[in-house]
Amino acid sequence: MDKIIIFDTTLRDGEQAPGAALNQKEKLDIAFLLERLGVDVIEAGFPVSSPGDFEAVRGVAREIKKCAVCGLSRAIPKDIDAASQALKKARHPRIHVFLATSKIHMQYKLKKAEDEILRLAVKAIGYARNLCDDIEFSPEDASRTEKEFLYRVVEAVIKAGAKTVNIPDTVGYAEPKEFGELIKSLKDNVPNIQKAVISVHCHNDLGLAVANSLSAVQNGARQVECTINGIGERAGNASMEEIVMGLKVRRSSFGVKTFIHTKEIYKTSRMVSKLTGFVVAPNKAIVGLNAFRHESGIHQDGVLKKRSTYEIIKAEDVGFKVEGMVLGKHSGRHAFKERLKKLGFTLTGIEVDEAFEKFKLLADKKKEIFNDDITAIVQEDIEGKIPEVWSLDTFMISSGNRIQPTAKICLVSKRKIFEGVASGDGPVDACYKAIEKITRLKCQLLDYSLQSVTRGEDAQGKVALRLKAKGREFSGSASSTDIIEASIKAFLQAINKIEFKK
Repeated sequence: MDKIIIFDTTLRDGEQAPGAALNQKEKLDIAFLLERLGVDVIEAGFPVSSPGDFEAVRGVAREIKKCAVCGLSRAIPKDIDAASQALKKARHPRIHVFLATSKIHMQYKLKKAEDEILRLAVKAIGYARNLCDDIEFSPEDASRTEKEFLYRVVEAVIKAGAKTVNIPDTVGYAEPKEFGELIKSLKDNVPNIQKAVISVHCHNDLGLAVANSLSAVQNGARQVECTINGIGERAGNASMEEIVMGLKVRRSSFGVKTFIHTKEIYKTSRMVSKLTGFVVAPNKAIVGLNAFRHESGIHQDGVLKKRSTYEIIKAEDVGFKVEGMVLGKHSGRHAFKERLKKLGFTLTGIEVDEAFEKFKLLADKKKEIFNDDITAIVQEDIEGKIPEVWSLDTFMISSGNRIQPTAKICLVSKRKIFEGVASGDGPVDACYKAIEKITRLKCQLLDYSLQSVTRGEDAQGKVALRLKAKGREFSGSASSTDIIEASIKAFLQAINKIEFKK
């Protein structure tokens, strides 16, 4: 089975997306993740474009050991020299030279004729070949280049020493059938094509970048240039995660493989999103928040019975950790019952029916129902019946900016008073630790929120919290004009629920 070389250009073409500028450290952080992901080539930047980009490429070249590190260059000696210098410390350096070959680019951008373009391309490859063993050439705007001229250019640069010939769909103009046929025609019409790897670099202006790339693979391309989350100029590039998973899931159709560690995909996607500031759309394939989530009752029922009824990829295969069943107004009874079990509730058939009815009413008001909502629904009727095993008697706080906060708590249980003293990171933390000492319950605070429920200087503060104990989650809430008191009472309410469950 042939291997597809994954050439990642997130740090070069991806960074060219308006607003996606990365500093040197951020580029290096992403490069380490790409190395861990298992990409074959990292295009680290365009060294001649700025001193910062030069240093970023040099930093990546120095630190990355497993992947080839590539620098982009125009077909002029100054650019090639800059790329060579930036890649000096790279274990596996590659210089990527590009020159436009389409009529519109030659006429309006370069103002040069075909023969001059051909001469410049050959000269540039020869010059680069003396500085680096691994040279890639891109005839920019190849998908709009006259085919006969493209054949001549590709043949000439391979003869001059290019080991990879990249065919870019620079403006996203191609469509899959046409682009696949272009790759096939290069194999059929360039005499020395077997001496080089055919690569493709597709843009997404018509939303066809991934489809065009996969069509190229079916027709002989063995390197795909892509970016994490599909970021890049204008509408972006071919999305790496979509290409990789497409080749993996439909391996029987493509007959090729990659060496990408797919469980690292989600983590890498989120890091790129965070550092570039580009939010991943919820409906984005493979890495979008909704990619493995189901709200429709029909879909939920199918997935619960047999996952593959509605999922062709396992979320964990791409490192995704998400609650697949999204409860909302379209959800059915089956998914609701499964969530109740997951939350640790054991209800009778009548109790489930009553809770499901309340759930549906709430779902009409909220876009998504969370675990806390369900817990509140189920516990709504029993909240007042929970016996108050522990209640607050008194509390005393010692706190300041130069002393460690300490709390002395007195609780009442079965008409007896129990006292506990503890220190913590703050007065609330100290109180909770003192309560844990008294009750001998070890709890993990999962969530804590405080908000004002009235106005004025004597406004009441409402504390809502969620904690985990004995493998289950419990919630508590309380209000008081003293936020420490509200915090203690909310914690005690959750503690009493634990005692009630016991």
